[in-house]
Amino acid sequence: MLQQFYPTVTHAFRYELNKDMHFAAAHFIPNESAGVCQRVHGHTYFANVTIAGDQLDECGFLVNFQTLKHLVHGEYDHTLLNDHTDFNSAPPSTEIVAERIWRRIQDHLNQLDNQPRCVQILVRETPTSYVRYLPRAEDFA
Repeated sequence: MLQQFYPTVTHAFRYELNKDMHFAAAHFIPNESAGVCQRVHGHTYFANVTIAGDQLDECGFLVNFQTLKHLVHGEYDHTLLNDHTDFNSAPPSTEIVAERIWRRIQDHLNQLDNQPRCVQILVRETPTSYVRYLPRAEDFA
């Protein structure tokens, strides 16, 4: 998988869970200043999700790893990102993809009794380029 360590986020929670995953997807950025990225092209995206919290659920999980995979890989794998309603208001740049992954995951976590938080998303678009999304405190409200 990612086989490397990424920057960590400082938090005061007892538990931290990290899930690495990948998904193959195409996208395009509909803006002249995007250059060749205006054309439809694909990537094998690698994502790292960091969840933190103080309470575990009845299974002893902060959150089920399989649920995280379903929320990301299950949604985006082998799709054209521009076709997703997640990207109606903004083009699927790697920055926006990272933010939308955070939103999908945090919306799910908000429904859990143990109230974990997604404190970081990393999305690697190429072997040499990645984006780190760090939500602010007000994003959890």
